[in-house]
Amino acid sequence: MEVTGMGMGRVVAPGSPRFALHTLGWRAFQDLCAAVLRQVWGQSVQAFADSNDAGRDGAFYGVWNQPSEERSDLPAGPFVLQCKHTKSEDSTLSVSMLNDEFDKVKRLVKRGICNTYVLLTNARVTGASEEAIRQRLQACGVMHPLVLDGQWLSDTIAANRALRMFAPRVYGLGDLSQILDDRSYCQASILVESAREQVSTFVVTDAYRKAAKSLCDRGFVLLLGEPAVGKSSIALMLAISAADSWGCVNVKARTSEELVQRWNPHEKDQFFWVDDAFGAVRHERHLTDSWVRDLPHVMSAVKNGARVVLTSRSYIYNEARPFLKTYAYPLLHEQEVTVDVSEMSGQERRQIIYNHLSAGDQPPEKLSEMKPYLDAAADAEPFRPESARRLGLRAFTGNLRITRTGIQDFMSRPHQFLSDLYSQLDIDSQAALALVYTSPLGLSNTLSFDSNQRTVIERIGGTVGATSRSLSSLVGTFLQSTVEVNGRSAFSFKHPTLREGFAAWLINQPHLIPIVLLGMDDSTLLDHTHCLMPGQEQSDGVLLRIPGSLYRDVALRIASLFDEWPEGSCWTGSAIEYLGEKCSDEMLMAFLALYPSLPSRLTDFFSSVSDCPEPVLLARLHRKGALPESYRWRAVEKMGQLAVDKLDTAWITDQPWKQLLTESDREFLFDQVRTCLIPRLEDAVRDDWTSSWIREGRHENPLLHALRVYNRAFEEAGDIDTSKKIESAMEYLLEDKLIAVPEGQGVLFGYSALGIPDADSTRSLFSDLDEGA
Repeated sequence: MEVTGMGMGRVVAPGSPRFALHTLGWRAFQDLCAAVLRQVWGQSVQAFADSNDAGRDGAFYGVWNQPSEERSDLPAGPFVLQCKHTKSEDSTLSVSMLNDEFDKVKRLVKRGICNTYVLLTNARVTGASEEAIRQRLQACGVMHPLVLDGQWLSDTIAANRALRMFAPRVYGLGDLSQILDDRSYCQASILVESAREQVSTFVVTDAYRKAAKSLCDRGFVLLLGEPAVGKSSIALMLAISAADSWGCVNVKARTSEELVQRWNPHEKDQFFWVDDAFGAVRHERHLTDSWVRDLPHVMSAVKNGARVVLTSRSYIYNEARPFLKTYAYPLLHEQEVTVDVSEMSGQERRQIIYNHLSAGDQPPEKLSEMKPYLDAAADAEPFRPESARRLGLRAFTGNLRITRTGIQDFMSRPHQFLSDLYSQLDIDSQAALALVYTSPLGLSNTLSFDSNQRTVIERIGGTVGATSRSLSSLVGTFLQSTVEVNGRSAFSFKHPTLREGFAAWLINQPHLIPIVLLGMDDSTLLDHTHCLMPGQEQSDGVLLRIPGSLYRDVALRIASLFDEWPEGSCWTGSAIEYLGEKCSDEMLMAFLALYPSLPSRLTDFFSSVSDCPEPVLLARLHRKGALPESYRWRAVEKMGQLAVDKLDTAWITDQPWKQLLTESDREFLFDQVRTCLIPRLEDAVRDDWTSSWIREGRHENPLLHALRVYNRAFEEAGDIDTSKKIESAMEYLLEDKLIAVPEGQGVLFGYSALGIPDADSTRSLFSDLDEGA
């Protein structure tokens, strides 16, 4: 049958659609209701913070979009919004369930802020119940009561594509055939089945909303962030939404060349998704060069209706950006198309934990034990969504101490728990994981082991046949089996931190380390090992420690990188970082004896110096008396240039420079800034830096931050005249509003749950976690 109105899509399957809204938590349900009001009623909606609000769960302030003739269901304001959620699939809303609400409503009406009362619920509402609820609300003084039940929400979801794009978890809550046409259904079904767990636990973050808006408005988005922060999950949900909203054919390309080859000018609606566009673990210059060459074709595809999503680790994109010739690619200048997905609010973290625990296999009693400590789990640093996934699975939590400290450690120090867990696995499972660890590109699941792999199995004590069977049994918990475009199928760790945990286990298996080291490529060596002494680890033990007996072997491999690659390449940069941060003094001196020209490779660094590895290594060599004075002074001069040309404040704030600089060096740098920068500061702010720095989209404007650091430094040095000149430039930035201040939203939004009194509205997101399990 066909349904029209409100931007509806074609319903394929018979019957009224019904989404499993009871499987959502109360907070996720509230967010869905907010999305309904934003996308369907066209109102600006903001989640109302849980606080003691004297009985007012939510209210609208501002101009309500007046209903058109076709939208006569829209009420007149001012109004109060209320969400009622139940985890029972067959619950029916009754008047008695709302008894706590009616006294609040009377107070709100008396205060003149409740002309209309809108109740949204996922429960069923009978005709008799709706009439009784409306009568009670009218008796409280409400002029326009409106009761919208779970079926209304399901119908609205099925009817509104824009809503589904901004609330994409609904794709995992119902029968796709009831909301998508044939072509879209096939595309979306394939995508959902390929990652059903990701769909069912996905949380709409601010980063996702920005990405979806960019895709709608611009047809392009670049997702940036550190490893394992959700770039690929966001790209997946955008792909599903594109199949729904525009009927897009999904193409997951590996390179720009493959994207161009597969673009069909006669196929208007195509969705292209390229993961790790500029390199997987390091910047690969040939990939960036290909993008430079192919960008005109890519932009032609976008102008003709294609949608393009790229992902990249932030540090890789920062290396690629200078080569992209952004002047020829205006989109990369625009904040709207570049989205950093790394940062998550506390509320988003809590929802991620909630969703993974709801989707996991923990029994209700275990969830009840965990509930008091889950807010602390969300505050753990660093926060990894993958740790939340494991928290929901019994396979990972057998030895978990259900305390605040125990759960926080589980979230922020997963390698220690995993190391203990790996020790409890049988020998053949350990051998299977060791084989995957020694295969950076994934272990081919043809299971035709070479001699080195057989040696690994034998040294652990396993057998070839049993290890082969263990590989398959570990899929879903520790491993995943993936099929690439070229048809190659391979086993890999399900998440990078599972690999790190295995490294923690390997540290206590010294007989395996030499053969594991031989199996690593250079990138894996630099990224996943260290040569520090026990107790010196800065990475909390997640990397594989190389014993002193193998230092010379590692030094020879690093020296070969310096011989093979020019200064400034990603390889030498990674090697410098390794020597500066991942090597003991013994290893560093051993390398210097093997490669005495090292200091000459450390003085050609670029801004921002805080992001460069050279100063750390220079400071270490200086402390050891191994840095010639000529190279130290060359580094000081370079810092002076950057302090003036780029407002680089590292010489003031960074610890390595405090160790490298003498008092006379600092006076030299102060004088450089005073004489070469300050006279042209205001003009430079207006012209050179404003366009490139102001619109970076960061939480704190980097230019203003640098000026504040300089101002404080000159003030502390007693140079008040220079300090006042810097303050004048800062005032220009603020007075001319070059730094934007976000405007507030117009709607406050509230919630309470069926059968749960909400006199204390500071309700935990996890309060209903163990209900209905």
